[in-house]
Amino acid sequence: MAKGLPTREEDYSQWYNEIVGRAGLAEHSAVRGCMVIKPYGYAIWEKMQAQLDKMFKETGHENAYFPLFVPKSLFEAEEKNAEGFAKECAVVTHYRLKTDPENPGKLIVDENAKLEEELIVRPTSEAIIWNTYKGWIQSYRDLPILVNQWANVVRWEMRTRLFLRTAEFLWQEGHTAHATKEEALAETKTMVEVYAKFAEEWMAMPVIQGVKSESERFAGAEDTYCIEAMMQDGKALQAGTSHFLGQNFAEAFDVKFATKEGKQEYVWATSWGVSTRLMGALIMTHSDDNGLVLPPKLAPFQVVMIPIYKGDEQKETVVARMKEIKAEIEAKGISVKLDDRDTQKPGWKFAEYELKGVPIRIAMGMRDLEAGNLELARRDTLEKKIYEQKDIANKVDHLLENIQNNLQQRAIDFREERTNKADSYDEFKTILKNKGGFIYAHWDGTAETEELIKKETKATIRCIPFTAKKEEGLCMVTGKHSAQRVIFAKAY
Repeated sequence: MAKGLPTREEDYSQWYNEIVGRAGLAEHSAVRGCMVIKPYGYAIWEKMQAQLDKMFKETGHENAYFPLFVPKSLFEAEEKNAEGFAKECAVVTHYRLKTDPENPGKLIVDENAKLEEELIVRPTSEAIIWNTYKGWIQSYRDLPILVNQWANVVRWEMRTRLFLRTAEFLWQEGHTAHATKEEALAETKTMVEVYAKFAEEWMAMPVIQGVKSESERFAGAEDTYCIEAMMQDGKALQAGTSHFLGQNFAEAFDVKFATKEGKQEYVWATSWGVSTRLMGALIMTHSDDNGLVLPPKLAPFQVVMIPIYKGDEQKETVVARMKEIKAEIEAKGISVKLDDRDTQKPGWKFAEYELKGVPIRIAMGMRDLEAGNLELARRDTLEKKIYEQKDIANKVDHLLENIQNNLQQRAIDFREERTNKADSYDEFKTILKNKGGFIYAHWDGTAETEELIKKETKATIRCIPFTAKKEEGLCMVTGKHSAQRVIFAKAY
C-alpha cells in the first residue's frame, strides 16, 4: 500500500480523494465546487478526447463551438429542459463592476450596467444550438446536421467531488438534426454504441447499454440511452448518455424544413455527451491500494525507464544504453519516459510511478547492462521479472496488450461477482445492504414504485438493458405485472 494512502476497504471515498490528489490528477480551486485539472490528469483527458474525437469523425460528425451564455428567454423555450436544469443554473445579471466609493479597495456591481435580459451560463447547449439551427435549416437538403462541440458547462452542484460531480466540468456534447424519426433514433443508438466501444476497448471498463426509465431521462428527451458501469465499491456510475429528443426542441424553436414533397415538417433531434466524469470512472474501475492503475491505451506514458547507478560515470553508461532501448520501444508507437533525474533516488521514483499508475516500469543498473538484462515491472499485477534486452520492444508491446486485456477481464469478473437477481423486496434489500452491485429485479413500470424504492433504499433504476431477455414476472414491491427485469443499484 502506498504510504499514507487509506485502503479501499477502510474508506473508499477518502481513498479516491487521496489518489486524485497524490497522483497529480486534480485539486480543488479557489472557486467552491470547481477543480484545477493538473497536467498529468489533463494528459489522460487529452487521450480520451483524442480517441473519442476520432470516433465521432469516423461516424460523420464535425466539431463546432457555441456560446457559453444562453439568453434566459431561449433557455425557457423548451419547458421540460428549462425546469430540469433550473435549480443548477448560474445566472449573469450585470456586465460591469465599479469601485465602491465608500471603500476604494473594493469592487461592487454597477447597477447601471444591468443586462436587459439575464444570461444563463450553459448547463447544456440545446437551447442556443437549436436557436442557431433555425437559421441553418430550410430544406431536406440541409439535413442531417451532425455536430459535436468540446466545451465546459456549469451546473451549480451543492455536493461536489473531483471529476465525479463539479460545478464546472469539461465535456463534449453532440447535437444532431434529422429529417425522420427513424434516422434520429438510429443516431441515438449509434452514439451510445460508440461510447460503449470506447469504454470497453480504451478504458477497459465493461458497461451495460440500456434505456433510462421515464423519471431518469434527460430533461426534454423522449428517450435516454445510457452506458452504466460498476465501480469497485459496488456503486453504479452513468458513464455516458445519448438522447432521442424527438421534435421537442424543433417545435420549441420553430425549426422546420421543406420535405421533398414540399411540405413543412419539424426536424427530429438528438443530443449525446460524456464528460470528465470518465476520469473518475477510470480511477474507480482499476486502481488499487497502491494508487492509480491506468489502462495502457490511456496512460500519458506507457513505459517509464529508471536508471540505477553510482556516480556520474555509471549514470552516463546506463542512461546511454537506456536511450537506445527507449528509441527501439518508441519505434513501436509506444510512449516512453526516461527519468534520469539525479534529484530523487530510484526507490522514490518506483513509488511515484506506481502511484501514478504507469503500466510498465523498466529499471536497469550496471550489472543488468553487462548481463544484457533489465528488470520489468507491470503495474496491474505488481509482478517483476528479468528480461533480456534483446527484442525488448516486441516484449513490451505484447505486455501492454496483455495488461489492457487483463484490466478489462478483471473488471468484467468483478462485475459478474457483484451482479445478482432479486425476486422479493426483502431479498433486494438484503443484497443491497450486504453485497451492493447491480441487482436485476422486476418493476411494475410506475414512477410511484420507482420513487418508493429510491426513498426507502437509495437505489435507482440504472437502466432497462437492451440485451436482457424478455422475462415476464411480478414487481418485487407491488406484485403487479412486469415485462422484464431492470437494473437497480446505488449510484454516483
